[in-house]
Amino acid sequence: MIKRLYIHENIYDEFRDKLVQFVQSLKMGEGTESAVFIGPIQNSMQFGKAQNLFDSITTEGLKPALGGTIPDSAGYFVPPTIIDNPPHTSRVVQEEPFAPILPLLKWSSESEVISCANDTAMGLGASVWSKDLERAQRMANRLEAGNIWVNSHFDVSPSIPYGGHKASGIGIEWGVDGLKSYCNSQTLWLKKNP
Repeated sequence: MIKRLYIHENIYDEFRDKLVQFVQSLKMGEGTESAVFIGPIQNSMQFGKAQNLFDSITTEGLKPALGGTIPDSAGYFVPPTIIDNPPHTSRVVQEEPFAPILPLLKWSSESEVISCANDTAMGLGASVWSKDLERAQRMANRLEAGNIWVNSHFDVSPSIPYGGHKASGIGIEWGVDGLKSYCNSQTLWLKKNP
């Protein structure tokens, strides 16, 4: 799940409006029907965390482009919420919600957006999207995350190592190096008699 989305200022408004339009078309439900894209939060503890984070939308004076509240329901349902250009210091930007809330943030310079993207305790994955592949790769090389994609997000393969940086994990899984992490190494020291 993408935690925050940086959009260049030249396309920000149009992108935001089209994203809101698309997300409004998604169906929320229990998942027992076809074409349900958004199900409930997994458990009561995580639902409580989502409610607490949603409270910060009001207390921090943030502007939802979509959603922004959690209505009463028979389950742990959280409607998709998109926050319009919140401050970088806001909780919805700094915390991992594990709920369908996405802050959209404007950027204008590469150094600014790289600095903001790296200013987090997390670092599992990141992606850069651009028609300019050279620029995208240059930016991707500066991101502090265990998995970085260019013009895609969350492509995975069991033959490629997968793991996070910072508080998103130590070590990797998958690939040869991931398999080695399940092995116990042994060192044997032999010395000739003096």
